[in-house]
Amino acid sequence: MSEVSSNSHSTELTSQYIAQVTGDLERNAKEQERVGAEIEALQEQLRALRHDHTVLVNMQDALGGPGSTTGAEAAVAPSVPHQVSAEPKQSKGKKAAATGAKKTTPKKPAAKASSVKASTAAAKPTLVELIRGHLEKQTEPRSAAEVTTALTQAHPDRSVKTTVVRTTLEGLVAKSHAHRTKQGSSVFYTTAVTSEPASAEPQQETVSD
Repeated sequence: MSEVSSNSHSTELTSQYIAQVTGDLERNAKEQERVGAEIEALQEQLRALRHDHTVLVNMQDALGGPGSTTGAEAAVAPSVPHQVSAEPKQSKGKKAAATGAKKTTPKKPAAKASSVKASTAAAKPTLVELIRGHLEKQTEPRSAAEVTTALTQAHPDRSVKTTVVRTTLEGLVAKSHAHRTKQGSSVFYTTAVTSEPASAEPQQETVSD
């Protein structure tokens, strides 16, 4: 009886050990997969950083930036004595170089773009000038919609809206630069110069009557 009980006890211990070892193996395999995936991601990130660093160094050399070669040597030098410990330092150095290059290089194109925008804005007439010039060329009153259509056809590069044109026309009327007449439910506008003879005609008719 004692031999049977000892055999059964040893069998239970063996099964417990087998179960524990199997569980440890599964956990170890999962941990290896997790660490391997992290290593692959870090290696991919490192390759991307090295590629960006090369591009930025080439851009800095092309732009003639000061200390471009010394910065490249400083970023590459730590990889010689300790490759394992130097990789995070290289990534930090590359990030700093990337951010520094991004901060410094776009200034010239931005300045050029602002100067170009300023020159083009100065060259283009304002909407008020366009509306006044259009009304001065007309012999008959024009509505805000008609003025908008004419300006859109004459200046397709500009976004002209009827509401903005109507507001601008009302501003010209308030400054006595244009006259406002109403025919039924429609409102028409004319310049102050061309509308004076029209305003004088009803007075002559009343005198003749």
